Order: sequence, then structure tokens, then C-alpha cells
Amino acid sequence: MRSIVYYVREFLRPEWLKDFFFVKTAPLETPSYFKGYPTLTDKECTQCLTCMMICPAPGAIAVLRKKDRWEPEIYPGHCIRCGLCVEACPEGVLSSGRILDVTHRDKTAFSSWYRLEVDDTLCMRCGNCCVSCPVNREVDPQLAGTGTSASDEVIMRIEGGRVTILHEEKCTGCKTCETNCPNRAIRVARMVEGVQGEEAEA
Repeated sequence: MRSIVYYVREFLRPEWLKDFFFVKTAPLETPSYFKGYPTLTDKECTQCLTCMMICPAPGAIAVLRKKDRWEPEIYPGHCIRCGLCVEACPEGVLSSGRILDVTHRDKTAFSSWYRLEVDDTLCMRCGNCCVSCPVNREVDPQLAGTGTSASDEVIMRIEGGRVTILHEEKCTGCKTCETNCPNRAIRVARMVEGVQGEEAEA
């Protein structure tokens, strides 16, 4: 009985009633380090597709053509807010939390490229990959007519009876060579590497 009286007295104290009914807490604010869904900055997208290459969530981001410019589109239903696309974009097109501040302070970045691999056991040396490659056709317009190339500036060509990769760094990752290979002998792999220091600033 004494304990009941004690609690009734406590709950009826004016200070307690005031705190209970009129207390105000500070409004909830999203901390600056929070990684939300990436948002667009005002910088121009160059359609390098690095954001799509590094994204670990399938279908979370796509670079789309909108009127006269390219623009990354984020799909919240798939995005896991890891921030890798923000960190990997070399143009700073995306932003989320303090990711860009941290990468600038620590001088870190992601370097990406495409790697071409030809399986000689499957390749039948037809040259479809070399002829269909858009970069090859642009570098050597005669390539489509002759099936081979004398230019040393093409990405790949038939040389010595096999596909030889000359300039892997020119590959844009379009995978046209993969699509046109009848034996699925050529593969285009996306490669991403973390870099720091002067290499990141280049």
C-alpha cells in the first residue's frame, strides 16, 4: 500500500507532469556521414559507366540518355546505399553523405578498365570479334571489307592465325565482340582497382 501511495505522489508531481506532457526533443536530423540514396550534382556525366561497373546491387543504377545529356538513374528498390558509385565516379556526378569529402581528403579513388580474354581452345579464328568491334571499325574503316587490319591502333586483330589483343585500354565494354562470337570464345571482364595518392589524382 505504501508503495502505491509513493508512485501516485511521484506521478502527480508538477515537474513530472510538465516533463511528461510538454517535453520537446530536438528534431531528428540526418547526420552528414549517413549514406543515403545517391543524388545528382550539377556536374556532367560522360557516360563512362564506372558507376554501373562497380555497383554490387543488380539493377540499382543505369546511365540513361535524357534529352541532350547522359544521366545516372538510381532505383531505390535495388540500391543498398553502399556509396561505391559515388566514390567511383571520376566526374563527381553523384553525391551522398561525406563520401566525396573523405575521398578528397584521403586522396583515394577507383580505377576501372575492361579486360579482354580469348579462349584459344574455343576460338575458330573467324575474325567476327575484330570486324564487329565498333572501336576497330572506327580506327580502321577498311577492316569490315577485308576481315583483317594492318593498323597497329586497333584493339584486336587476327595475327598469326589467332586473335591478338593490341590495345585493351581502348575497349569501351560494349561487348559487341562477345555477342558476335559464334563460339563464345571471347570475354569482356570489368576490372576495378582502388588507388591512392598521385595515382588517384591523375
